Amino acid sequence: MALQASFFKKTLLFNFRARTSRGAMSQKDSWFIKIREENEADVFGIGEAGPLPGLSIEWDEAFEIKVAKAVVEFNHLRLSLNSFSENFQDNSQLLLQQLPGLDRSPSLLYAFETAILDLLHEGHRIIFNTPFTKGTPIPINGLIWMGGMDQMLQQIEIKIQEGFNCLKMKVGGIDFERECDILQYIRRKYFKMDIMLRLDANGAFKQDEVRYKLHEFSRFTIHSIEQPLKAGNPLMKDLMKDSPIPVALDEELIGVHELDRKKELLERIRPAFIILKPSLHGGLSGCDQWIKIAEKMNIGWWMTSALESNIGLNAVAQFVSKYDNTLHQGLGTGQIYSNNFESPLQVSKGHLRFDNSLNWTLTENN
Repeated sequence: MALQASFFKKTLLFNFRARTSRGAMSQKDSWFIKIREENEADVFGIGEAGPLPGLSIEWDEAFEIKVAKAVVEFNHLRLSLNSFSENFQDNSQLLLQQLPGLDRSPSLLYAFETAILDLLHEGHRIIFNTPFTKGTPIPINGLIWMGGMDQMLQQIEIKIQEGFNCLKMKVGGIDFERECDILQYIRRKYFKMDIMLRLDANGAFKQDEVRYKLHEFSRFTIHSIEQPLKAGNPLMKDLMKDSPIPVALDEELIGVHELDRKKELLERIRPAFIILKPSLHGGLSGCDQWIKIAEKMNIGWWMTSALESNIGLNAVAQFVSKYDNTLHQGLGTGQIYSNNFESPLQVSKGHLRFDNSLNWTLTENN
């Protein structure tokens, strides 16, 4: 039987006004690809395309037209489920060959990749059979969103009480001295606890201030800082040589698709870490390429969600669990929306768990 795709859109509503150095967000749109075999109404695979406005290379106001066009083109192919396998690299290659536009639309590629893998597992939202889907948890960082100082301190208190031992704090959007005060507060109050601190600047620092800020932040024993300068800044390479804090690249990787360009970028800059998001960095297959290149260069990596719903988050978590990576992942975003999909994903004591005892039924309305 031929495979048939369809899509629907969902506007996800934040439980709070989410602030980053790029501005505030109160909602986020995602488009969901459903793939089923003809005449099989109840069994389907699903994947999420959730580009981030102002960040994703594929995003524009006509993104839904791109989604609709890809769905029509996929349906015209009349592919069968036998055309695909659990080898996601082969699946991605077939999709990219048959739907050429996907090579510049990473979140849409990610949606098709994961919907097909889900359908191969009979639509039970199992993307990969790994220890994670059998109950082994993944350590994650607790994300501290930008806000007023009291609000951020309250978030920190809550995350510590919930059992997180790795915190990631957004920086660059409020007064620098206040950010230092918050870090000092954490180190003084929780000096008996082994708390790992990560910072994420989202490219907010200016060239003439970045070294000073990194030096000041380093007083608080920082694990890493993501993207201190905007992507493409030539100073980034030199910064790696004398930064007192290990630097991780994130936005720097966006839009780099070709294997040779990925190798050249990492060889030139030589970061301590890279941060991967399938929705931004080439889907499953694109992230797998980044991982293999980075590991050959002894560059560390971890994966985060890109504010997807529980559909996309579930797939990211299962994907990262395929690899031998013990670092804390950035996957604790499932509780940020008031109208998220129901899910077996549970956050407990700083870990993400997949409760395989739950029967995850899914309709467009839940």
